[in-house]
Amino acid sequence: MDLRPTSKLKLDVGARYTDEDKRAIVLNRFYADATFSRPIAVAADFDKKTNFTNVSPKVSLDYQITPDIMVYGLATRGFKSGGYNIRANAVAVPRSAEPFDDETVDSFEVGSKMAFLDQRVFLNLSAFHNKYKDIQLSVFTGIDTNGDGTNDAFFGDFTNAGAGTINGLEIEYQYLPSQHWLISGNLAWLDAKYDEYMDRGVNVANQMKFTNAPDFSGALNVEYRTDLASGGNLSARVSYSYQSEVWPTTDLSPVIRQDGYGLVNAGVVWKLDGAWTFSLQGTNLADKEYRTTGYNIPAVGTLIGFYGPPRQYSLSVRYDF
Repeated sequence: MDLRPTSKLKLDVGARYTDEDKRAIVLNRFYADATFSRPIAVAADFDKKTNFTNVSPKVSLDYQITPDIMVYGLATRGFKSGGYNIRANAVAVPRSAEPFDDETVDSFEVGSKMAFLDQRVFLNLSAFHNKYKDIQLSVFTGIDTNGDGTNDAFFGDFTNAGAGTINGLEIEYQYLPSQHWLISGNLAWLDAKYDEYMDRGVNVANQMKFTNAPDFSGALNVEYRTDLASGGNLSARVSYSYQSEVWPTTDLSPVIRQDGYGLVNAGVVWKLDGAWTFSLQGTNLADKEYRTTGYNIPAVGTLIGFYGPPRQYSLSVRYDF
């Protein structure tokens, strides 16, 4: 619902209702060899149903101080339904055959959108505060299959971490120094912490970290654009993006942790007579090696890292008709 009490003030109010039924039919077995022809044990065998309902409200308020400056505030709730872990091992961990809870987040944000110098400079500012409850996490759980007191196997578990808080600030900017040049980018600061993370009855929130949540990130883009005397136009762009240290997985393995890094991309686009477009693009031009995720599972001697694409080039031709 969109309300306008005055010409400068706008109020939006809404809500989303969710009603989900979920069913899991699971039969997980252990096999004697790699041919998967002779089962030797059953890890999970169940057929279960569950239901999740949620009402997520949203309220936002915008105020147009001047034609070029607007401030706003909003409050909203997000919802992610729960479900079942189809990789459950109900024998070793009976809880894994039960449904995990839905995840909710209450989000609050204030900010402004501004333009200066005859709309040659644009600046957007925002600050947010997010409160998470029953955070859904995919984790590896070690299990003891031979009863010797040592975990010698694992399975992919899905569970709820408890609660967490994320605070952040973000700046987006754009500057047009002339008709040919465009400078844009963003800066962001993030403070993500668990308030509760229960592990075997103990709250270990102070020892845990949000995955893929860098404290600092940002980008700078410089673009040159010009019309050509022969028709069409030419544009060239160089960009640099940076993010600080992240922990890609919940196990917080130091060998998987990714230090801060930056990436350089560039490209040239030539548009000819409104129909033809020629594009030369390059990504990760410094050929930076960086991990996106990975696994460290000492119980089975597994250490795997997945990496982002190396330096790449592409040349494309497009014709519109």
